[in-house]
Amino acid sequence: MWHDKAAAYHGSFAGLCAYPMPFLLDQADVGEGSRVLDVGCGTGSLSVLAVERGAIVSAVDAEPSMVAATQARVPEADVRAGTLPTLPYPDAWFDVVLGNFVINHVDHPAISVAELRRVTRPGGRIGISLWPRPAPPMQQLWDEVIQAAAVIAPDFPAVAGNFPQTVAGAAELLTAAGLVDVRSGLLEWQHRVDPEQWWSGAINGVAGIGFTVSQQDPPTVARMKAEYDRIAGQDLDGEGRLSRPTAAIVATATRRT
Repeated sequence: MWHDKAAAYHGSFAGLCAYPMPFLLDQADVGEGSRVLDVGCGTGSLSVLAVERGAIVSAVDAEPSMVAATQARVPEADVRAGTLPTLPYPDAWFDVVLGNFVINHVDHPAISVAELRRVTRPGGRIGISLWPRPAPPMQQLWDEVIQAAAVIAPDFPAVAGNFPQTVAGAAELLTAAGLVDVRSGLLEWQHRVDPEQWWSGAINGVAGIGFTVSQQDPPTVARMKAEYDRIAGQDLDGEGRLSRPTAAIVATATRRT
């Protein structure tokens, strides 16, 4: 779903994923001289903000176009290819390890959190963000479009060892990894975006909705777009932007030993 999708992602859904980043950096105490690892860096938005705070940044992503995009945006960072749950770094190497909307995409989330802990020094901070379930209204838009257009979405592989995508579930995931000082909360906001920009993520194959659209024939895609325009048109603000509430879970913790 993500192969060669860096440009399409950056032009569509990246803004939504970027909103929690300042809060995540604050909660993880990222500042001048912090050695920070950005896991699942995408197109580098979190790395950009960390560098602006004076951090020494490393970044890793499984998808080559994302690695290239981050290298171009953040030349100060050491950007590598890598896939959870095996990161290409020594034990206890970083002061702060962050995964912005990563843990909810990996197989074996608990094993992946253990890997984040492995590369964090004792006393260092770990931070994750993820979308809650059930999905907030902004993300529910795609389910509404699929239902209204009478589309059968493809099956997606189940995540082994999944966990409740709730505030409590995120806290329990970090606690089970032996982390302490666990803080987990819900960050809520109103996401506003040009409706054609939002649709561009779907039509260009980004994420689950993009994969669903890519599996349809042209008449079905046209039907989906018509339903999207109708439904999104009910939630336009005074400037013609799609405006719906959304939320993310942000959870941080400390590696004691």
